[in-house]
Amino acid sequence: MEIGSRNNGDRGTMSQINVTPMVDVMLVLLVIFMVTAPMMQQGVQVNLPKAETKAMATQEESVVVSIDRSGKVFINATEVAPGDLKGKLTSMVANRTKKEVFLKADRDVPYGDVVRTMAEIKGAGIERLGMVTEPAPTK
Repeated sequence: MEIGSRNNGDRGTMSQINVTPMVDVMLVLLVIFMVTAPMMQQGVQVNLPKAETKAMATQEESVVVSIDRSGKVFINATEVAPGDLKGKLTSMVANRTKKEVFLKADRDVPYGDVVRTMAEIKGAGIERLGMVTEPAPTK
C-alpha cells in the first residue's frame, strides 16, 4: 500500500479551519455598527457649506457651536440664549489645555450672523476656531 493512499474505512483528520462562526460574528458586528453609527453624531442638524480643506486633529472632546437655519445658536446640542454664548464658552474652556471651538453654520444663515457669533467665540478667550464644512464634491 502506498503512503498517500486511503482505504474506504480510514477517516483522515480535517486540517481546515471552520470560518463560519467567525463570519457570523463579523456580520453581527457589521449590523451593529451600521445601526449605531448614525446615532453617534452630536449636535444640531445644519446644511453645511462645501469646501476643500484638511481635517483638524483633536485630543480633547470637541466643543461645537452650531447656528441653525433659523439663527438659533447651540453649544453641542444645547440651545443658548442670545448674549449668553460668550459667558458659557468662557466657563466651558476655562480649565482646558487647548481652547478650541468648532463652528457649524447652516449655509443659509446670513454672513453677518456668522461673523457676530465668531466675534463672541473669540471674545470668550478661544484661541483656535475651526469651521466645519462638508467635503467638496470631486470632479
